[in-house]
Amino acid sequence: MTTRTPVSHIRNALPFWMSLLLVPLAVWGAMQGGWTVILLPLATWYLFTILDAFVGLNLDNNDVDTPEDQLFWYRAVTLIWAPVQFALLAWMLWYVPAADHLSVLEKIVLFLGLGVITGTVGINYSHELMHQKPRGERLLGDALLAMVLYSHFRSEHMLVHHRYVATPRDPVTARYNEGFHRFFPRVLRQCYVSAFNAEKAMLNRKGKPWTDLSNPFFRYWAMQGLMLLIAILLGGVAGVLLFLWQAFIAIWQLELVNYVEHYGLTRKHLGSGRYEHVHPRHSWNAAHKASNWLLINLQRHSDHHYKPDRRFPLLQNHTEEDAPQLPYGYPLMTMAAMVPPIWRRVMNPRVRRWRQMYYPEINDWKPYNKALNPAPR
Repeated sequence: MTTRTPVSHIRNALPFWMSLLLVPLAVWGAMQGGWTVILLPLATWYLFTILDAFVGLNLDNNDVDTPEDQLFWYRAVTLIWAPVQFALLAWMLWYVPAADHLSVLEKIVLFLGLGVITGTVGINYSHELMHQKPRGERLLGDALLAMVLYSHFRSEHMLVHHRYVATPRDPVTARYNEGFHRFFPRVLRQCYVSAFNAEKAMLNRKGKPWTDLSNPFFRYWAMQGLMLLIAILLGGVAGVLLFLWQAFIAIWQLELVNYVEHYGLTRKHLGSGRYEHVHPRHSWNAAHKASNWLLINLQRHSDHHYKPDRRFPLLQNHTEEDAPQLPYGYPLMTMAAMVPPIWRRVMNPRVRRWRQMYYPEINDWKPYNKALNPAPR
């Protein structure tokens, strides 16, 4: 039974603003040095996992018919994040390379933490923005992706992932028994190609070549080039290297989340390249309250694939009857994903139970495990 809770009051939105607390933590670490440089990854990876243990689950659902004007404080945090992140990144690129009180190792760890912010928060917020109708919001999403040199994620996510999730054509659906160390290089290679081909195919349907200036890849390349120019102007060669390092960390964070979201979950092949429709059961759901504050309800991923343009405060929690449940929130699950034996011990039995629950008629799972089924038509 759905429990409807009010959403319009600012106090209900404030927990989702906790991400802004990471900004002064980054500045303090840069100015202070020493042990403080490790605070950013500790705060995101461990603090919210600990908070999840204390505050528990949020199983309530807000009214999906809530008017847009009642979501102001939720939208606001996603709208201000792009300029806030840009200001932080620019300041770090200017300050850290020339900071004599910081050792090389401290600078590397600082930008590792910055990459955790630009990945865990920045790319996640860009994901929320790219799904919205206002052009301004989508452009803010593009800006956030340019700051981590991963602009093609928008095309791949919108044109490939949502269309082909849980089929062999979706690169970011992690296969059963596929370790993250194999998944990560595979998606880095395949996603760029699939995103470019998707945009090229869409232009072809309009009778235009890929070189047409309406191809968003030209915008992606220009925005990313601008960010690299800013990095070298503010921080020199060291600034560029640190910028590339934080971008890599951000991408690693994103792909860890992608790995967790659909691990081992596949749509039934109906024959001749036809697949069943996407259901909530094709994404892992997590109702952990604190990590959903940090990730603006990204863990309600089952509902996101059901209604991709639904704003994050209105995403619905699906129970175990409708969607498979993760035992912990994303911060802890992504740490587990970095250790394949632990990951398989935790997740493989859950995948097997999921298969028995929803697809008892399927006896041979090898084509699903190895992505050997025909590509979707």
